[in-house]
Amino acid sequence: MPVNRRTFLSAAAASGGLVALGASATPAAAAPGGFPDYTYLRTLLTPGQLSYNPTGEIIFPCVRGVYDRLSSPLGRYYLYYAPHDAPGGICLAYADSIDGPYTEYPGNPIVSRDWSPHYSVSHVSSPHVMWHEGERELWLYFHGENTTTRLARSSNGVDFVYDRAVLTTSMLPSGTTEASYARVFPHALPDRGARYVMLFMINTTANHRSIGWGWSADGRSWSFADQPLVRYSDVGVNDLSGPHLLTRNGSAFVVYHTDKASGGTIRVTEVGADFSLRNHLGVFYRPSAGAPDNGRAAAPAFGTDRGVPYMIYEAGDRLAGSIAIARG
Repeated sequence: MPVNRRTFLSAAAASGGLVALGASATPAAAAPGGFPDYTYLRTLLTPGQLSYNPTGEIIFPCVRGVYDRLSSPLGRYYLYYAPHDAPGGICLAYADSIDGPYTEYPGNPIVSRDWSPHYSVSHVSSPHVMWHEGERELWLYFHGENTTTRLARSSNGVDFVYDRAVLTTSMLPSGTTEASYARVFPHALPDRGARYVMLFMINTTANHRSIGWGWSADGRSWSFADQPLVRYSDVGVNDLSGPHLLTRNGSAFVVYHTDKASGGTIRVTEVGADFSLRNHLGVFYRPSAGAPDNGRAAAPAFGTDRGVPYMIYEAGDRLAGSIAIARG
C-alpha cells in the first residue's frame, strides 16, 4: 500500500526538516539530546561559482523539500541563501537531491533591497522559508535592515508577494539594536494561544548577541518575550546567532552557533515543549580546523532525504565562507 509522506513528519521532527521516503540509514552515534552526530559531506555552494555574486560572500542557508508541495517545481529541493553585505539579495538554488548538486536560479535575486512601495534599504538577507500548510504557501522571513524582519509569501517558491514587517527593534525592550536572522517554525504553545514560534538574534547596546524569541497564532502578528531565550552569558560566549528549532521525544531544542573567538561551534539548549526549560547541553557540532570550516560552523538548517538526516550550514569565517552539508 502506498505510504503517505505526511505520516512521517513526526519522525522527521528530530531533524527539523522535511522527510522524503526511501531507504533509511544506519543510526548514527548520539550527539547531545539524542540527536545524530553530523559529519561533513561536501560543499554545496561557494560565492565564486555563482552568477549573482555582488559581494563575494553568502550566508544563512535554508532548504525545503517542495516536490510534493508545488506543481512543476524546478527541482525536488529548494535552497535559499543570500549575500549579507549591501546590496544583499534573497537567492534560490535547486536540486533533485538534498545533498546536490544545486543549480543557481538564473533570475537571482528573487527578492532585492528595493521593493516599492514597501521598502528601500541597504540590504536584505538571512532567508528562512516555512511551508504554511493552511495557506499552501511558502512563507519567506528575511531581514533588512538589521533592525527589521519581514515576511513575503509565494505559491511557487520563486515569485513572492510582500506581506509585512513582523519584527522590529521597537517591539523589543529599550536598548535593542538588532533583531534579525529569524527562523519561524510550526510549534504549538497552547497556554499562549500560539501555533508558531520565532527564534532570532537580538543585540543590545552592550554589543553581545543572544537568542530572542516570540510566538504567534498565525505567523503574521507576533508577541515577543522581554528576556532572551538563550543569553550569551548563559553559555559563556561573546555572541550567539543562527537559531534553529528541533523537536525530539516530546521536547524542543534550540540549536545555534557561537562566535569564532568563543570556539565557532554549533551548540544546543533544551527549552522543553512549552519553552520553560533552559538545559544547556553543550556542543552539537564542532567545526573542523581545516577547509571548509576553518574553525567556524554557523546558521544550521536541517532536512531529511530518503530517511537520511542532513545539516546544511555556513562553513568558514563569517562573510568569507561557503554553504556546506553534513550527514547524520
